[in-house]
Amino acid sequence: MNFPEELKYTKDHEWVRIEGDIATVGITEFAQGELGDIVYVEVETVGETIEAGEVFGTVEAVKTVSDLFMPISGEILEFNEELESSPELVNESPYEDGWMIKIKIDGDLPADLLSSESYAELVGKN
Repeated sequence: MNFPEELKYTKDHEWVRIEGDIATVGITEFAQGELGDIVYVEVETVGETIEAGEVFGTVEAVKTVSDLFMPISGEILEFNEELESSPELVNESPYEDGWMIKIKIDGDLPADLLSSESYAELVGKN
């Protein structure tokens, strides 16, 4: 399993790439593997400011629908529109082409964000 070291992770299986005051968010390789084939990603919260831990959208796989949780507080600036026609990008490239949202960070980063090593331990893949 691949958990890039430059990213931060949540216990809910989202990843965060922080660049200045902008964060890009998606789900981890572990999460997409557990869900199976992704068939739909829904994010209707663009333009909203959402607190860390709150739901910002859903991801639908063949077998289940799962909530997506904000890893950090902020305003959702953008949804990856490529996912509307190609939701399988989440399976094929979870850390690059399969990103889900971009956030303008509001406030401090949560203390419970995990390093790649800590996340690998959490999911038993170290």
